[in-house]
Amino acid sequence: MKNVFFFLLSFVTFQLVGQPSNNNPKEAFAKMAFAATTVDYGIISKGSEPTRTFNFKNTGNAPLLITDAKASCGCTVPTFPKDAIMPGESSAITVRYDTNRIGVISKSITITSNAGEPVVLKITGEVKS
Repeated sequence: MKNVFFFLLSFVTFQLVGQPSNNNPKEAFAKMAFAATTVDYGIISKGSEPTRTFNFKNTGNAPLLITDAKASCGCTVPTFPKDAIMPGESSAITVRYDTNRIGVISKSITITSNAGEPVVLKITGEVKS
């Protein structure tokens, strides 16, 4: 019984201490604020300009580190900054879609960073021949 009590106390303490709180102004955290989380290619011709940009700003009070960007398929290739984005600084994630594929565009890109929950970006549109 003593071990169960110790385990529960340790677990609760870890949960309370290990979670960042926005109520403490001295606590540092990064935050991504995107101008838009969806980019619409519109209706484009086969072979059109394949690159689009998602602009964002670190609105937190700690350096922002993007650790990964994964697209929902191989026809979409994201590129993200490898260096830290300091508080107040802006940057961009570029996405290259294979515009030689005819049809509707509906893809997602999942961004993982130290800002907390992953952010899902979307590209939409249609490629015509």
